[in-house]
Amino acid sequence: MYTPAITGTGVFTPPERITNAELVKAFNAYVDLQNAEHAAEIEAGTREALQYSSEEFIVKASGIESRYVMDKSGILDPKVMHPLLRQRSDEEPGIMAEMAVEAAKLALAQAGKTAADVDLVICAASNMERAYPAVAIEIQSLLGIKGFAFDMNVACSSATFGIQAAADMVRAGSIRAALVVNPEICSGHLEWRDRDCHFIFGDVATATLIERKEDATGAHFEVLSTRCATEFSNNIRNNNGYLRRSRPDGVADRRDMQFMQNGRKVFKEVLPMVSQHIADHMAAEGVAPSDLKRLWLHQANKTMNDFIGKKVLGREPEAGEQPNILQDYANTSSAGSIIAFSKYSGDLATGDTGLICSFGAGYSVGSVILRRQG
Repeated sequence: MYTPAITGTGVFTPPERITNAELVKAFNAYVDLQNAEHAAEIEAGTREALQYSSEEFIVKASGIESRYVMDKSGILDPKVMHPLLRQRSDEEPGIMAEMAVEAAKLALAQAGKTAADVDLVICAASNMERAYPAVAIEIQSLLGIKGFAFDMNVACSSATFGIQAAADMVRAGSIRAALVVNPEICSGHLEWRDRDCHFIFGDVATATLIERKEDATGAHFEVLSTRCATEFSNNIRNNNGYLRRSRPDGVADRRDMQFMQNGRKVFKEVLPMVSQHIADHMAAEGVAPSDLKRLWLHQANKTMNDFIGKKVLGREPEAGEQPNILQDYANTSSAGSIIAFSKYSGDLATGDTGLICSFGAGYSVGSVILRRQG
C-alpha cells in the first residue's frame, strides 16, 4: 500500500473575460428585441414581457462579478446569446483537450515531473464535447503519456470524484501517478437568455497530479482520506445528449437541453447534505473543526459557501480560511474548488490540514482531507 499525495496543480484561464456590466448590457438588449418582436402577444396578455437584469441583482444573487470564457463575441451578441466555437476537423485537437493540456503542463511543472512519470489521465468534467473517443485519451496522446485514460462525469463534483479514483489506484499500487484534469466550457451549456441563470457560469481548465508520496520531490499535500456520496435529484438538470429529441411541435431549440435548476430547492436540500457530509468525514478521520486550516469549497454561490463554512467550523470563517474565487471566475463547475486550492494553498505550513469539497447535480458531494508536507 502506498500513500497518495497531491504534488502539483495547474489552472488554464481563458483569454477573454466578461464583466457583469457587459453581460447586463447584452442581456437587456436581447430583452428589448424579444419584447418588441412579441409586443402584440404581451399586449394581449398571452405572453409575459421579459425583465431586465442588473449588476446589483447578479452580485446579490451570487457574488459573481465577472467570468472568463472561450468566446465572448457570441455571448454578448443579442441576436446570438451563446459562444461561437469553431467546429474543428477530426484531425485537430479538441478544444477541451487543448485547455486540459495547458493546465496539465502547469501541474507537471509544479511537481517537477514529466509525462513519463504518469500512468493515468482522468478527464472529469460536467460536460464532454463528444461521446467518444474519450477526451481523456486525446489528452493522454497530446501529452505523450503511456498507460490508460478515461472520462468521468459527476457534474460539479467530477474533480473530487476523480481525485478519489486516482488516489485509490495510487494507494493500491496499480499506478504510480495520475493527472485528473477538469476542462469546463460551462458557457456552452448555460442558457444566456434566462435572467435567473444567465450570469452563473464561466470557462476554465484545472489539473491535479496525484502520485505516491514517496515519489514527491518537493512540498506536497498528503491525501489523508477521500469520501464521496450521491443522492438522485432533478433539481439541477441538463437533458443534452446524443438522444437529440425535438419538442412535440418539431422545434429543436429546447430550453431543457441547457442548464436548469430549481434554486430554492437546491439551497434547501444541498446545504445540509454537504455540511453533514463534511462533518461526518472529518469526524471519521479524527479531524476537529479547530484542526482545519483551510476549506476549499465548490464555487457555485457565495451565500452557500458562507453557510457551509460556518456550519463546518462552528463559527464565521476568518479571512483566508475559506477562499472564494467566484467573484473573478464565476461558477466553473468541477474546476472551482481546484482553482481555490491551487491559488490558496501555498501559504500553509507543514502539518496543516485542509479540505477540498465539491458538490452539485446528482445530488453529488465529494471531499478530500489533505495535510501539507514539506
